[in-house]
Amino acid sequence: MNSEVKSAGRILDILEYMAERREAVALSQIIRDLTLPKSSAHGLVQTLAARGHLVQDAAGRYMLVEAGRHGFPFRRHEEPLVVTATPFMERLRDLSGETVLLSTMNAHCDVRRLAKCVSLHPVRYDVNLDAAITAYCTATGRVMLAHASQQTVEDYLARVRFLSYTRYTVTELQDIRDILAKVRRDGYAINDQEFVTGSTGIAAPLFHANGSVVAALNLGTLTSRYVERREALLLMLRSAADEISRSLGYRAKT
Repeated sequence: MNSEVKSAGRILDILEYMAERREAVALSQIIRDLTLPKSSAHGLVQTLAARGHLVQDAAGRYMLVEAGRHGFPFRRHEEPLVVTATPFMERLRDLSGETVLLSTMNAHCDVRRLAKCVSLHPVRYDVNLDAAITAYCTATGRVMLAHASQQTVEDYLARVRFLSYTRYTVTELQDIRDILAKVRRDGYAINDQEFVTGSTGIAAPLFHANGSVVAALNLGTLTSRYVERREALLLMLRSAADEISRSLGYRAKT
C-alpha cells in the first residue's frame, strides 16, 4: 500500500472515530486509540481542521463539526461560533438535563442547525441537524425572525404558507406578528407543541460584538418537564446565551 492510500485510510479512520464521540478529544487520545504514528497524526488532524471538518476547543481538544455528521457543507465563518458556543452548550445540557441546539438563519429565512448537545435522559428531545425547521412556529425561528430586518421579515411573511403542524400551531398572520414583537420585548421565544406534539422549545438570541443577532440558542424538552421547570429552564437558557454573547465580544448597552 503506497503512502497516499495509507494516508487516505487514516483520514477516514479519524473521521469515523470522531463521529462516534460527542465530546472533544485530545490529539494524544486520538493517537492512542487509533494507534497512529505521532509523525503523521498531527498533520492529518490539522488538515481536517483546515478543511473545516474538525474544530478545536479552548483546551486544544478536537471535535467533529456537527454539520459533517449529516452531510451538508459547513461554512467556514460559522466555525468560530461553534467553537465558542460548544462549552456553554455542554454546560447548559448538563445543568438543565435537556437538549441544547445552536442555529443560524440566512437572508432567505432558512434556519440551519449547526450543533447540538443531546440530553442524557432516556426519554428526551432530539432531532437531526439537517431536518427541516419552520421559522414562524419554532422558538429558534421566532428568535431569528424577531431580530431580522423589517424587510426580511415582510418578504418572508408574504411568501410562506402557514401550515398547522399540530393543533397548537399559530397560523394567523397578525398573531405571528404579535408573537415576534413579544419576542423582541422579552428576549426569548417559546414554541409550545406547535411543531411537534409533546415537545416544547425555548430559544434566546446570541449577539455578535457589533450588536447583531448571529444565532439562536435553543433548549428542547418534553412539554411535561418544561411545565414543571419553566422558570428555571428559562433562567438557565438566558444565562447561557448571555455568556456566549459576551464571549463573542458583545457588551449590552446600559
